[in-house]
Amino acid sequence: MDFKELAGNRYSCKKYGPKVPDNETLQQILECGRLAPTAKNLQEQHIYVAESDRSHECIDQCTPCRYGAPVVLVVAFDKENVYTYPGGKRNSGIEDATIVATHLMLAAADAGLDSCWVNNFDPDRLHGLLGLPDNEEILMLLDLGYAAEGSGPLPNHFSRKPLSDTVTRI
Repeated sequence: MDFKELAGNRYSCKKYGPKVPDNETLQQILECGRLAPTAKNLQEQHIYVAESDRSHECIDQCTPCRYGAPVVLVVAFDKENVYTYPGGKRNSGIEDATIVATHLMLAAADAGLDSCWVNNFDPDRLHGLLGLPDNEEILMLLDLGYAAEGSGPLPNHFSRKPLSDTVTRI
């Protein structure tokens, strides 16, 4: 399938079946995240592959949005290794981790996996429960797996504003 079709058909899966992604597929997805561009090529991302019962319990304590996914990618970044933009008001941490997360999400769709971008959680609480390094900040979670039978996109998934509402040529 071409990229436009992949981007249009990918949806946030809200119910996963028991099938676990194989290691080779997971490695391919992680490699696509590794290849994502980052400011000054700092590559400050760190991806945690949550697949153990313990890590799932930690995630489930912080969000109802794992939806039974057998694998969750915890996307974090090193707060001490970011590019500070001119003016000093922003840095590249959140932006770069978001680019990496998007690569992971689209690579999962390309590999035939379903996913859900999760931001409904307290990142500081999850950080503590998982025991992550102090210099890292969690950006988001990416549920990964195969949709349960009968699952599909929400009714409004294919509803998109026209480009004229979201793009202005200047």
